[in-house]
Amino acid sequence: MQKWPGLAILAAVMSFATAARANRDVIAHVRDPANWAVQSGDYNGARYSTLDQINKDNVGDLKVAWTFSTGVLRGHEGGPLVIGDTMYLITPFPNVVMALDLARDQKIIWKYQLKQDPSVIAVMCCDSVNRGVQYAEGKILVHTADTSLIALDAKTGMELWKVTDDDPKKGATATGAPLVVKDKVIVGVSGGEFGVRGYITAYDLNSGYKLWRAYSMGPDEDVLIDPEKTLVLGKPAGKDSSLKTWNGDQWKIGGGPVWGYMAYDPELNLIYYGTGNPSTWNPVQRAGPDHKPIDQKWAMTMFARDVDTGVARWAYQMTPFDQWDYDGINEPILADLEINGYDRKTVSHFDRNGFAYTWDRATGELLVADKFDPDTNWATSIVMDKNDPNYGRPIVAKKYAPFETGMDETTKGICPSSLGSKNQQPASFSRLTGLFYVPVTRMCMDYEPFKVSYAIGQPFVGATLTMYPAPSSQDATGGLIAWDGAKGKTVWSKPERFSVWSGVLTTAGGIAFYGTLEGYLKAVDQRDGKELFKFKTPSGIVGNPMTYMHAGKQYVAVFSGVGGWAGIGLAAGLTNPDDGSGAVGGFARLADYTSLGGSLTVFALP
Repeated sequence: MQKWPGLAILAAVMSFATAARANRDVIAHVRDPANWAVQSGDYNGARYSTLDQINKDNVGDLKVAWTFSTGVLRGHEGGPLVIGDTMYLITPFPNVVMALDLARDQKIIWKYQLKQDPSVIAVMCCDSVNRGVQYAEGKILVHTADTSLIALDAKTGMELWKVTDDDPKKGATATGAPLVVKDKVIVGVSGGEFGVRGYITAYDLNSGYKLWRAYSMGPDEDVLIDPEKTLVLGKPAGKDSSLKTWNGDQWKIGGGPVWGYMAYDPELNLIYYGTGNPSTWNPVQRAGPDHKPIDQKWAMTMFARDVDTGVARWAYQMTPFDQWDYDGINEPILADLEINGYDRKTVSHFDRNGFAYTWDRATGELLVADKFDPDTNWATSIVMDKNDPNYGRPIVAKKYAPFETGMDETTKGICPSSLGSKNQQPASFSRLTGLFYVPVTRMCMDYEPFKVSYAIGQPFVGATLTMYPAPSSQDATGGLIAWDGAKGKTVWSKPERFSVWSGVLTTAGGIAFYGTLEGYLKAVDQRDGKELFKFKTPSGIVGNPMTYMHAGKQYVAVFSGVGGWAGIGLAAGLTNPDDGSGAVGGFARLADYTSLGGSLTVFALP
């Protein structure tokens, strides 16, 4: 360093510049591996920890260190944060926020609960879940079911400011975790099954003042698309790229909700996220004026947006004219991959539709698009020839297209089901192996569209679904796979009895942790998927394992509390197989293995 003072100064300047383009407090806490400072582990969304005290050689010795009851039944998605000596967590509705003192036997430092109208539960699509809080600059940021965005004092739980993002009476709710970037709190909205026009909004971290909002569809000024500068597969989007792909004013109730995890690149100053299904699920009602398929941009889309302005840098639609409810909200993961002999800064995404996508994160160039679910049959492949006018589009198999079958007719044998080959539960990228570890579902469906009329605050679904195991699943309707993102290939696959509705955590100890719907926390070897540890928690796991260090000891923690879409039958007491859009019937056996709960289980070495 002393020989190269110029390089040292440049490195320091670049480090400061990068931090200044993020949130320096968040960056500082993320850099300390003792913390779990962001729901996704870091801005990359990789869910990878450099802690290695627990490793593949000793993980089999893990014991329960402590447990904590949340006091709430229903699905516990997301997970806690740890900043220093304090753990922060939030429950499903009624969204009780708590701070626990890790240095004093997990004493509850404070509790906060916003008084919400319980009628909001009726307009929450797939259980009354919440995917976590966020910490920044001494504040805890909370997005509650009724769309209130709240900043709390992290030390006292005192409310600092509160804004209302939308109105549940219109069908709008909030289930996603906020993300703090620079001086902004960024949140999305749920409600695609109620005709809510989805959006993402940036609020000022210190005041709650709304800075910008980008809708998922509509005029360019609403979607924050620059016709000349926003790229779509390397070309300018063009004027009104969304409006041209909707029939009349259907875009006003177009869906495209935003409720998944997000990622951020400080160097490019871009935030990445996916949009959900168009409304209604009935594709016949969304057809063009000539009764032909029409894309309905920008539902089912991966967006890259400038954080300061909200303007889209690029956009890519995974499932044009969606006919299967293949929500595109699944998390983006930023990684550096060698593709075709070149080092590329990429963003990868495992979509509900069964395809894994990798883009250049600066330009949106499509680098890889391959099936990570071998049963996927709604499309044969994605066109990768840049000279083909259909470049980047799926080749749809008409046999499995409900639009082709028609209204009030059933299309059978579609794979995957609307649950997706992977749903919202986040995958992980391990810097140790360079592989992605992906929780998967192996379910197919029959799909029958029916006519539905829009009414404010009423369900706007328009399809009946029946779900069942995929033909090749042998009744193992879920699993964990290791995926080579550069080659677009599965390295290994570990089957599970039910869909893996838990997120994945990888560590420098060579382990991948995940949970099962029966309630097991499992640890496997990242190299080959060999099971090294399992423990049955009190209820099914739909939360995301996380890890932290306290007083020199590494801990692994996970919520248990069955629910979410896969567990909605148990969570809501539903018995009709068609309820939960077919999930009740698809997971009928789950009641034989687990029941409702709401707890945090924390593990450590003896």
